Amino acid sequence: MFEIIGRWFGGQSGPAVLTAIFIAERAGLPMVRAQTAVAVMSRGLEGDRYYLKTGYWDPVEGCQVTLISEHDLERAGRGHSLDFSQGSHRLNLVVNGLKTKRLEGKTFQIGEAIFAYDKPRPPCGYLNQIEGRGMAKALSYNSGVCLQVKQSGAFSVGDEVVIL
Repeated sequence: MFEIIGRWFGGQSGPAVLTAIFIAERAGLPMVRAQTAVAVMSRGLEGDRYYLKTGYWDPVEGCQVTLISEHDLERAGRGHSLDFSQGSHRLNLVVNGLKTKRLEGKTFQIGEAIFAYDKPRPPCGYLNQIEGRGMAKALSYNSGVCLQVKQSGAFSVGDEVVIL
């Protein structure tokens, strides 16, 4: 049995959906927007820096996949002249229709892939080095979460986020 996250968490007029996918091959390279991606169990997104073990945080505490909500990006952008539309937040997935804090302890599906909440992903000073001063501070309380890939599969922008 499952429910669509947007309805499950209440207050939403419809289902939560994936609105953007971003991947970077190596630490520091610009994020590249994709329409589809493949998540690989226990590894991450094919072609991404953490899947390839070329991420800045990989040796210490890299995430398999990172996720942030449009709600959190809107909050982070208030009072700042930052443009998150091209992935400057440095997170892989952007969703609409849910707050990331509500994913804690949950397993959910996007397309064919199944993910589990792992931990919060606070921003660091390295983010300022890549994207400019003020980015880490703007995202401080709205910085997204780390996910584990529990089942491999393909997914696309527009897919619903479904809690399992």
